[in-house]
Amino acid sequence: MVIVFALLAALANAVNEATQHVASTAAPRRSSGWRLVLYLFRNPLWLFGWVALAGAFVFQALALHNGLISVVQPLLATELVFMLVLRQFWIHQSIRLVTWGAAALTCVSLTVFIVAGQPGGGNPTATSHHWFTAGLACCVGAGVLAVLARWGSPSVRAGLYASAAAVMWALVATFIKATTDTLTQFGVGGMFTRWPVYALAVGGVAALFLEQAALHVGPLRVSQPFLVIIDPIVSVALSVWLFEESFTSDAAVLAVAAVAFAVMCAGVVLLTQTAPATMKADIHTDKGGDGQQAPVIGVQDADHDLPPERAARDRRRPGSGHLPPGRDERDGHGP
Repeated sequence: MVIVFALLAALANAVNEATQHVASTAAPRRSSGWRLVLYLFRNPLWLFGWVALAGAFVFQALALHNGLISVVQPLLATELVFMLVLRQFWIHQSIRLVTWGAAALTCVSLTVFIVAGQPGGGNPTATSHHWFTAGLACCVGAGVLAVLARWGSPSVRAGLYASAAAVMWALVATFIKATTDTLTQFGVGGMFTRWPVYALAVGGVAALFLEQAALHVGPLRVSQPFLVIIDPIVSVALSVWLFEESFTSDAAVLAVAAVAFAVMCAGVVLLTQTAPATMKADIHTDKGGDGQQAPVIGVQDADHDLPPERAARDRRRPGSGHLPPGRDERDGHGP
């Protein structure tokens, strides 16, 4: 059931990320800080993403309580595959064959990593010294990345914010496991007299803020690989550091598992770079009632994946395909 709960959490995460990305990038121009927050709280699509996020949290908590962090967190990478399914059958987008191939590569290599690596062992609790050093390292690392994300191009900023969010989500996973353990040991009342539930609340808010920043400042295809790849890497490190989880002692088999993980990362990058650039449904090419040709698939709203201010700026650039009235698209001259 651990694997089933982890996969359900991945599905819910895919729904959350897709809906909240569309809502965040649709924010009015120059919306930032509290203005952006107020806009999002009035957006039903963004609020639906919160419902999906709550479901992801429940499934992830069930998986982490009964399983190993080094198994559960890597399985969450399958959210990309679920998102492809959502795009194909819910949003009605055409997914390229190479993208489905990347999805298959991701799933197969992930399976090899878990089977060959043979994660096992682990203690239900960690010493306070380990908690302090792990929490400090993650918070400092995420903080540095968030500060660096204040400068640079939209893609660089999105990547840095997403990396910071992924580090915090990995730390949050350890807090979830610790919170569920205190809940089963001491009950609901006893849980609120222990620190893990409060660390979970603070860490979750920080991770959400960083993820929303990543989704708002740059394209999803930039932030998504960082969110999906860095999370399991940091999670595996924390599982060994905090809970003393272990992998196979056979060096050759362990090398196979490491190669499989690297291949999974390559599959994730290929998947995100070849998937549709927007969350818009396809516009099929056909003849309209006036005899004019409809837009080609994927062309309409091609800049929807960028922040509003970046998209507006790009539309004003020469060669962007958005010409003033009276200009001929072929040579740039008027009639």
